[in-house]
Amino acid sequence: MRSEASKDTLSRLRVAQAMRRQVIQRPERASIASAVNALIKYKVSATLVTDSEGKPVGVVSKTDIMGAYYAGVPVDAPLEQIMNGPPLFCRPDTSLSRALEIMRTKAVYRLFVREDENGPVEGLLAYPDIVGLLYRICRNCEISLHRRRGQHSSDGVARYRVWEVMTPDVQALNEEAPLYTVMETLSAYRFGALLVVDGVGVPRGVVSKTDLALAYRRGTAPNVPARQVMTPSVCSCPAQAPLEDAIRRMIFSDVHRLFVHDQDPERIMGVLSLSDAARVRSGSCHACVSSRIRLEAL
Repeated sequence: MRSEASKDTLSRLRVAQAMRRQVIQRPERASIASAVNALIKYKVSATLVTDSEGKPVGVVSKTDIMGAYYAGVPVDAPLEQIMNGPPLFCRPDTSLSRALEIMRTKAVYRLFVREDENGPVEGLLAYPDIVGLLYRICRNCEISLHRRRGQHSSDGVARYRVWEVMTPDVQALNEEAPLYTVMETLSAYRFGALLVVDGVGVPRGVVSKTDLALAYRRGTAPNVPARQVMTPSVCSCPAQAPLEDAIRRMIFSDVHRLFVHDQDPERIMGVLSLSDAARVRSGSCHACVSSRIRLEAL
């Protein structure tokens, strides 16, 4: 969306300002089940995998766990069987703009952070971290929707709406579809969750990679219907809603996506994820692009 990347907000921010310090790590001999437990407990999407000397050698994400589930790998198998590696790193002083480009180019959801090639792992940067920082900046900005709430809607600020940022393709499966079909669809479209509908197309729930990881750990057969493991609610928002409001809801509700509807909540037309929000690169309005945002407000 940005042709002047050098002028956007992310080029003036550094990884150290957004990264999280806590990095979940598991030894390569640890079981897949232990990794699932850690991911659920700490509400993260991946764990760093280390060798016998404690050096990073790979990453196991919920996508990898879903793949193991689909392939019938025993849940007590070691992480070294399913990990991807080596991990991708950036430095604390790397610009967020550069970090985001690396993530997009390499098609990864996260980067680990360390000062030098052989130094200790200092943190982790993922899409939610970038969105969270941008949200704090937007909220403190003098032209933010938060500050101008209640004022006349025509304030001259070009604000992003959800429909401008969302992913318009919505994949939905019938609630009777088996889990292996859910996993095939998630993998094919590189989605984190699927909408589950009934026989007449009414949304009934969502199946995410987290739901599948839990089903895998419990020993649920992959041929059971989606309705047995889905989350029986659909978090949604209107297409015309301000992006700032949608981001705030995702952050404070601890959800990574909102399904987007056009007036009628049963008519889903798109999906807004934290990844989509991060790709906007300049917060929730166009002010950041012209460098009018107050970064010192943090």
